[in-house]
Amino acid sequence: MHSRNAILALVIVLASATVASSQDGPKIGDSIGKLKFTDIRSLPRTLDDFDKKQAYVLVFTNTSCPLVKRYLPSLQAMEKEFRGKGVQFVAVNSAEEDSIVTMATQAVQHEMEFPFVKDFGGSCARALGVRRTPEVVVLDAERRLRYRGRIDDQYRLGGVRKEVTSHDLLNALEAVLAGRKVEKSETEVDGCPITLVKERKPREFTFAEHVAPILQKHCWECHQSGGSAPFALTSYKQASARAESLAEVVREQRMPPWFASHEFGPFVNRRGLSDEERTTVIDWVRSGAAQGDAKKTPATPKAPESKWLIGAPDLVLHSDEIKLPAKGDIPYQYAILPHVFIEDTWIQGAQIMPDQPGLLHHGNMGYANLAEGFNESNFITGQVPGGEPMSLDVGVAYRIPKGSVLALQLHFVATGKPEKCKVSVGLRYPREVVQNRLHNMQLTDRKFAIPPGAPAHKVAASRALDRDVLGVGLFSHMHLRGKDMTFTAHLPNGKADTLLIIPNYNFSWQLPYRWEPGKMRLPKGTRLECVAHFDNSAFNPYNPNPLATVRNGPQTHHEMMFGFFFYTNAVEQLGINVDVKTGAERKNRKNGSSFSARTTPRGRKTNTLNMITRDVTQAPTD
Repeated sequence: MHSRNAILALVIVLASATVASSQDGPKIGDSIGKLKFTDIRSLPRTLDDFDKKQAYVLVFTNTSCPLVKRYLPSLQAMEKEFRGKGVQFVAVNSAEEDSIVTMATQAVQHEMEFPFVKDFGGSCARALGVRRTPEVVVLDAERRLRYRGRIDDQYRLGGVRKEVTSHDLLNALEAVLAGRKVEKSETEVDGCPITLVKERKPREFTFAEHVAPILQKHCWECHQSGGSAPFALTSYKQASARAESLAEVVREQRMPPWFASHEFGPFVNRRGLSDEERTTVIDWVRSGAAQGDAKKTPATPKAPESKWLIGAPDLVLHSDEIKLPAKGDIPYQYAILPHVFIEDTWIQGAQIMPDQPGLLHHGNMGYANLAEGFNESNFITGQVPGGEPMSLDVGVAYRIPKGSVLALQLHFVATGKPEKCKVSVGLRYPREVVQNRLHNMQLTDRKFAIPPGAPAHKVAASRALDRDVLGVGLFSHMHLRGKDMTFTAHLPNGKADTLLIIPNYNFSWQLPYRWEPGKMRLPKGTRLECVAHFDNSAFNPYNPNPLATVRNGPQTHHEMMFGFFFYTNAVEQLGINVDVKTGAERKNRKNGSSFSARTTPRGRKTNTLNMITRDVTQAPTD
């Protein structure tokens, strides 16, 4: 009897706890305050960033729950149905273990078009009383809670119904749009629990012994005096002054910069902190950012011996001084460098260097000549935010054809006052025998038209390999509407291998992705496919004009779709010895290595550069 009463009491307690739990958070009909979340571009956002909507559907997700994966196609189909009716769908990821890159990769792999956002700390889940994935919440135009619960009754953790018998989310949406009461405003969710991280006491770390070594390993390459970053982090004073910012960017994995999914590769230039390193930095900040024993701080890195990261150049070329306006969108500037290569010239390193780095957002370099003019296949290298100068492996070199000049396409940014800038290019010739020539293939489409408001417009291109190759690396280029890009190798045996997914492309950080030399072998007949999506919606914070139809063009308010594949021929053994003074093949070297900028290879005076300049300035490449 006592045992039966004890069991009954326990049941009552559990039931009461369940009821109390279900009553936590807002009730149906309550107005919801401002919900703050982070988009795939790591920017803080709210529902105010959307145009005025008739209803908002917030579906809570993570990347591991099987029910989330099963329901994503249904959600995408429903979003397309209701998009034109003024309904905004948003996927909200509250899983502590999922990074922005991981979350964005899920959206790409499932071809989701509506926004995926990150709920760091679970503030949105708490504010809406959501406890499971894929639980959904429907808000009306005034942000009042109208529905909370499951999507429908088809998928359960224990099994699947053949047909849906209760269209809970669909019925709620139709009622809200019709101005009716939602008959079934709350339903139970058979999904995966959301574990919200509780506050814990941080472990005590010091800068000298624990944090400085992490910064030395991952950050000092850029964040040092004279480095490419806007400030240094090599001293305790510098790091402690930015402690809160440091903890934020490390927690959200915005730094070190890396925009590719970690599922594919591997890439030898991958950046990122381990979970333990990330926790160490965060705990150091939360526990007071102590300095520790200053004597144990790693030595500050020495200033680079040379500004040339490729080593001492064998040839340095300079552009004329370029005058820049104080404000506005500066059209691309073009420069022809004053040097004609009279022989085929082999280079192993190339670096583009403005005399004022803060003025140049990015620049591209290619060769041009009278025979070929200028086209994308003549691309050599570029300088991009977060990128590296071209520095090829031993035995690999790039050939500049004889009779060519180097052309630069330069994208400058305004600083608020008139500026002047010169751009130098340094070239380094091979010291070893050249066995392989570097090639690049562009996977591109120039005939696209991105409709106004399109949240994920697809553009694709593919090309087949005509020989066995060894992949060197990949590079993605789009403009301000670029959202993601995926590279896939469709092998002759029918297998498809994903080479790279960049799920949250960032125009301000265009990184190369390099494989370990000799590891990425692709056979003849492989079809390389590049798929990009463009966000022309108003939710894209960088969109110049969401009302415009966007086509291919050279300026940033236009768009471009370029996937670059760099490679060498797998069975090539050139055995070329290069003259380190001229870069020419030794057996072919003529008297003199170049002519003046106004002389043709035959020594005849002409307006060669003017003719080439016209070709370059008309080229649609970026």
